[in-house]
Amino acid sequence: MKNLILATALIGAVATSASAEAEKFAFDASHSQITFSFNHLGFSTTTGMFSAFDGEIMYDDEAPENSSVTASFPVISMFTGWEKRDAHFMSDDFFGATEEEMVTFTSTLIEVTGENTALITGDLTLNGITKSVVLDTTLNNMGIHPQANKPWMGLDATTTLLRTDYDVGKAVPFVSDEVEVHISIEAGIVQ
Repeated sequence: MKNLILATALIGAVATSASAEAEKFAFDASHSQITFSFNHLGFSTTTGMFSAFDGEIMYDDEAPENSSVTASFPVISMFTGWEKRDAHFMSDDFFGATEEEMVTFTSTLIEVTGENTALITGDLTLNGITKSVVLDTTLNNMGIHPQANKPWMGLDATTTLLRTDYDVGKAVPFVSDEVEVHISIEAGIVQ
C-alpha cells in the first residue's frame, strides 16, 4: 500500500496549490529525455528527441492528492539527427518556432492503475495550442541516489499525439499523423 501511495504522490496528481508539507523534486536534465517517433511514407520510422528541459514534481507525502508535476522545454531543442530535417521542422511548414517558444505540460488529474502505475492527465501546450493528454506512467524507482546522496525518483511515461491537433500536420496522411512519445525522467529533491 505504501508503494501505491508513493507512486500516486511521485507521479503527480490534481494540479492544485501544494501544501506547506510538499517537497520539490527538480528534473535531472542530464538523465531525462523525451523521444518521439513517426512513420515516414510507410518506409521508415523516424525518431527524434527533445533535450534541455526543466520540470518539477511537488510531492506531498501527507496528502499525495495535492502533488503536481510541470515541465517545459524550448521547441528549438528538437533533434532528429539530420540538420536539414530539424531546420524544416522549425520552418513555417511546421512550427515556425522562435527561440522563446516553449512546450509546456501541467498535470490536472491522476488515476492510479496499479502499484507503480498511473494515468496522468494534463494540459500540453505545443505550437501555441493547448490540448489535454494522458500519460501512461510507471514509477521505476524511489530512494536515495547513491551519488547525490539525497532522495531521488525515476519514472517513464508514454502517450500518442496527433500532429493535426497542434497545427503541424503537413504531409498527413503520407507522413503519419500519430506521433509516439516516450518520456523518461529522473528527479532529485531540492534541499
